[in-house]
Amino acid sequence: MKAYTEWNREELLAEKAKVQADYEALKRRGMNLNIARGKPGTEQLDLVRPMMDVLRADSDYMSDGIDVRNYGNLEGVPACRRFFADLLGVKPENIFVGGNSSLQLMYDVIGKAYIYGRGPGKKPWMQEGKVRWLCPAPGYDRHFRISENFGMEMIPIPMKEDGPDMDLVEELVRDPSVKGMWCVAKYSNPDGIVYSEETVRRIASMETAAEDFLLMWDEAYCVHEFAVPFQPFPEILSLCAAYGHPDRVYAFASTSKITFPGAGVSCFACSEDNMAWMSKLLGVQIISFDKINQLRHALFLKDRETVLALMAKHAEILRPKFACVLDALEKEIAPLGIARWAKPVGGYFVSVNCMPGTAMETWRLCKEAGLTLTKAGATWPYGKDPEDSNIRIAPTLPPVEQLQSAMEIFCTSLKLAVLNKLTEA
Repeated sequence: MKAYTEWNREELLAEKAKVQADYEALKRRGMNLNIARGKPGTEQLDLVRPMMDVLRADSDYMSDGIDVRNYGNLEGVPACRRFFADLLGVKPENIFVGGNSSLQLMYDVIGKAYIYGRGPGKKPWMQEGKVRWLCPAPGYDRHFRISENFGMEMIPIPMKEDGPDMDLVEELVRDPSVKGMWCVAKYSNPDGIVYSEETVRRIASMETAAEDFLLMWDEAYCVHEFAVPFQPFPEILSLCAAYGHPDRVYAFASTSKITFPGAGVSCFACSEDNMAWMSKLLGVQIISFDKINQLRHALFLKDRETVLALMAKHAEILRPKFACVLDALEKEIAPLGIARWAKPVGGYFVSVNCMPGTAMETWRLCKEAGLTLTKAGATWPYGKDPEDSNIRIAPTLPPVEQLQSAMEIFCTSLKLAVLNKLTEA
């Protein structure tokens, strides 16, 4: 089959009538499915159900001499700090354990920089005037919303096969108003890109005009392979320190897609100086996070080796779901030449780049047919995709049978959006 762009107008109009009829038939099925977010499916959640029984009724709730039911230990239960340290390859004293949301910790780190500065004697960003922020795109919409919430001027950085365009990054950080950068270095959201070792070293070593430059390093998918064995990842704290920038980075992780998304634990890893600064500031707003849940996770997950064994079971569940999405795209879309997409081996998403000018229409058509996706444009700063091209598919929640029906809607909607564009008067 030849690409749509090679069809004459008469052929396109005939195809449009056929696809429109297919679309109307799909609408009549009455699907109601929301896959706008990367949520684990029921089978994945069931894998960790035994964690709820780790702390039995006769437990004394003691850990390292600490009664986890009581106040105290702002930085987290030592056992949970040791767990995250093993997972991320850092020292326990570099770990601060929070509640269920790493996003909350990210917000706090940036919020404290705005109000109090990046450390003792540093100027608060709210007194700086313009604050600019580097945003590799397509990227994670909730990262961008934090930046937007604080009034930052967000600068999109094109993504390449080995990570963000570092030539552009290194040029932009010569501006002292550029205060930081978002990074999802392993299985980026949504493209599933893994930053190369060279890219990571360039980020860690680059000289920035802003002395208080902040690297927000999100390890959301650091153990989330589904099509390949576990791939080790660079330990960013020691790299930054080796290049003379020990206080540059905060690395974040959570168990959101390992245990229970709404009832997991999160952490940030940072230098000892950053730890002292953030602990002082966070200690004003909270006495301690949920230490009972922290202990529950530490006892159940134990260490990186235990987590990897668990994630191998997750991979068995996820593999056919991603195959379902990619197979549908290869069969229905590839011959028509109207989109290109990443073929991830880890992470939680499939990123589809449609024919420019058709992503929002594809999203709208899907929604009208009962399939809710992440809104087109959300993967770019301010929700504005300059080419109206990128759509993020999150295949993880529904069973394969329902996902097959969802992909019928997606592929048909994409075809119709493209045909509408190509047949515009």
